[in-house]
Amino acid sequence: MNVKIDNLIHRQKKQKHGKEYKMALDLVEPGDGDINSYGLQERVSKKLPDSISSRMLYTDIVRIAWPAFMEFILTQIVSMVDMMMVGRLGPWAIAAVGLTNQPKFLLMTMFMAMNVGATALIARHKGEGDYKGTNLVLRQALLLTFVLSAISSIIGYIYSKPMILFMGAADEQTLNAGTQYLQIQMMGFVVLALTSTITAALRGIGDSRTAMIYNLTANLVNVVFNYLLIYGHFGFPRLEVAGASLATVIGQCAAFVMALIAVLKGSQFLQLRIKEGFNPHWNTIKRIFRIGIPSMIEQLIMRAGMITYSKTVASLGTVAFATHNVCMNIQAMSFMNGQAFAVSATSLVGQSLGKRRPDMAQAYSRYTRRVGMAVSIVLALSFVLFGKDIVRLYTDDSYVISQGARILMLVALIQPFQSSQFILSGALRGAGDTRAIAIVIFITVLLVRPGVAMLAIYVLGMDLIGAWIALVADQLLRSLLILLRFNSGKWKSIKV
Repeated sequence: MNVKIDNLIHRQKKQKHGKEYKMALDLVEPGDGDINSYGLQERVSKKLPDSISSRMLYTDIVRIAWPAFMEFILTQIVSMVDMMMVGRLGPWAIAAVGLTNQPKFLLMTMFMAMNVGATALIARHKGEGDYKGTNLVLRQALLLTFVLSAISSIIGYIYSKPMILFMGAADEQTLNAGTQYLQIQMMGFVVLALTSTITAALRGIGDSRTAMIYNLTANLVNVVFNYLLIYGHFGFPRLEVAGASLATVIGQCAAFVMALIAVLKGSQFLQLRIKEGFNPHWNTIKRIFRIGIPSMIEQLIMRAGMITYSKTVASLGTVAFATHNVCMNIQAMSFMNGQAFAVSATSLVGQSLGKRRPDMAQAYSRYTRRVGMAVSIVLALSFVLFGKDIVRLYTDDSYVISQGARILMLVALIQPFQSSQFILSGALRGAGDTRAIAIVIFITVLLVRPGVAMLAIYVLGMDLIGAWIALVADQLLRSLLILLRFNSGKWKSIKV
């Protein structure tokens, strides 16, 4: 590699409002625009363009992924700390918080789906060098998010108790605590939603560092107020489960203020210009919906499947459901690997296709998958070796600890497959291929996971382990189907 070119890639050039980085993608010429000329049946060459080295690709991937990885990991650690602090109140408290997860995620579906569309479009516009386009998409995405999240928060607040009851609250104490927790979450819902849209936009241009900073700050705020409000330290009221929820909302408000400042002072690639207004731009909204609607269907299907699955597990009783939630909380930590590298895949694939270079999109995806696979093996080993110790952080209940350690062996098994699935799904989303992902989610999460769980629990009498065998079956099949879709190459010719 020519030293001069290598220095160019790694050099940071300062602009008026921040830092922009040269990428390997900047050294290749735009394609001729005929993406179909690559041919869907043609075997893709693994040879990189002459001016590009593996080191350059790894540098781009890690530069985007590491801040996202740190953000996700530390955010999940805070979630684990939340669960640990609440867990000291008793299994009923863990169950109460766990029952709110699926209703909250269901209510987040609409605006999170639109965020997928915003990320893909902003990545394309950046690849095309269209700065006005990126900022137009940002304003329209914020408008959509505000409307959709406001509606969702009202619905969620009014129907909190029926939703917790529907999820399978086993006793009055769990029902009341879960209802209170969800209602407080709904009060901060719009703020959470707007922050998530800004984060999605920043990731579209490859800036995961800014989101890392404000989300980590919010997490620290959350932990401090957890300590003050759950147990009532330093003169603060003892609010128990409600205190954990209020601490989360306070942290989300801190994140929103910092995120808003970040985009108001952003670079030319992404800067919120309030003077340009938030009037609907119907063509842009239509493009966001074109990508977002299949993603919303995907998320609705996923939530329906997860709610069915969660209700099935809840039928095993409060202690079993508490064990399940502890293990789900730990498994969510392992998601962070795949999700962080999926951020890289989404941004780099979108920008590559915006520059009409599907060969670079393919290369970025391949190299991202390799890095994610290496990290997943390390995670798998940690679950095998330290399973009991990890579960013991949440509770001193001997049943929960022993069962949780057994379940973590299954979590270790699926790590490489889970990582591959997240990363390739991120690549497909960056290309705008959200319809295929929705079909895969329908098959695996709505049919396979709850179906196998019901069979294992109600027919075979396998209790909680049966539910986790169902989760393993879901992950393995989903990984295979996503891989087959990616290898088909059809995502390269999708117009957004």
